[in-house]
Amino acid sequence: MKTIFPSRIAGSLPAPASKSMMQRAIAIATLAQGTSILHGYTPSNDSDAALGIAHDLGAEVQKNGETISIQGNFAPRTSILNCGEAGLGIRMFTPIAALWHKTITLEGEGSLKTRPIDTLVQPLRDLGVNIETNNTFVPVQVQGPMQGGTAYVNGNLSSQILTGLLIASAQAQSDTMFVVKDLKSKPYIDMTMQIMGDFGVRVDNENYQRFFVKSGQQYRAQNYYVEGDWSGASFLLVAGALGGSVTVTNVRKDSTQADIAMIDALKNAGARVEWAEQNLTVSKQNLRAFTFDATECPDLFPPLVALAVHCIGTTRIRGVERLFHKESNRAEVLQKEFARVGAHIEIHANEMLIHGGELQGGRIFAHNDHRIAMAAACAAICAKNPIEIENHECVAKSYPHFFDDFARIQQ
Repeated sequence: MKTIFPSRIAGSLPAPASKSMMQRAIAIATLAQGTSILHGYTPSNDSDAALGIAHDLGAEVQKNGETISIQGNFAPRTSILNCGEAGLGIRMFTPIAALWHKTITLEGEGSLKTRPIDTLVQPLRDLGVNIETNNTFVPVQVQGPMQGGTAYVNGNLSSQILTGLLIASAQAQSDTMFVVKDLKSKPYIDMTMQIMGDFGVRVDNENYQRFFVKSGQQYRAQNYYVEGDWSGASFLLVAGALGGSVTVTNVRKDSTQADIAMIDALKNAGARVEWAEQNLTVSKQNLRAFTFDATECPDLFPPLVALAVHCIGTTRIRGVERLFHKESNRAEVLQKEFARVGAHIEIHANEMLIHGGELQGGRIFAHNDHRIAMAAACAAICAKNPIEIENHECVAKSYPHFFDDFARIQQ
């Protein structure tokens, strides 16, 4: 149990390394020729699971503080890969494992067992891969090698499926064309193509509807710096907007991460936002209700709710349909748990309405969802009474030292 008291916020913190970019870089470095050095590593359960898979797929992995060395070598040491609770991990490493000519089984733990992966099945079969799931869930078995050709991808559930297919297809036996329908979270695909390009592989993109990857391309090992994570930074920035002022360092103004859109939400809510190179300062001003479309950045829902409950008026956030298959059903959990501390949240079809007002305080159960736990901490800043966070340790999934960082900016 973690108790967060109402407080003033002041100080400066570095953003944790981007978990999304780190996992992609680990996967690509595993396939690359030579030894890649990844800088800026921040421990998290998902990144550590990716490192374990990299080793099991044949790479040599060494950690030295914030630096990771990966000597690429795709020659699986085992037929079973454990993705932990990483949604990106299972969707990214399944196509990569499908490059191998023998059967590999990918398993998951906890909430990953309830997250469907059936939209991976048809694209991989289109590419000549044998694939079987456990009634659309993990474990999933694949046997390649991936042939290439044309694959049809439904992107309405998650862009992570296309991310894995793109990364793996560079080493398919022939050229690959992906025909994509209803792609969500396009910025995450921009991120994938950016990192692939940084490691020497080109993807041709036609309006996010067709993607062409030429076979025979080789990933080249890199000395790679992983930028700060806009997902984790968003909670720190909301804390500044609610409680005083905070400066988050190591964030890029030109980032392709979808969650950089948090800046727009903060401005719309009336917070002061100031840039100085790669340092961003957000300060409290009179906060007002805002309207925001989170369809392309659904991970922002928890910090947006923590902000909106303290804004005057009714905030409207679109994109609720993207929340049903996260670590929890985030729409339902946000509505239920924030109601326990005095918030009034309505859900109408694809829109969430958050009625601003004073939170009374109380207890929030995180439902093993790291972003719910962090949102609860932010919401406590302006609450009338403390908020107790049950299951707070789940922040280890993405930001293990979140509560230590949070305590550093509390006054």
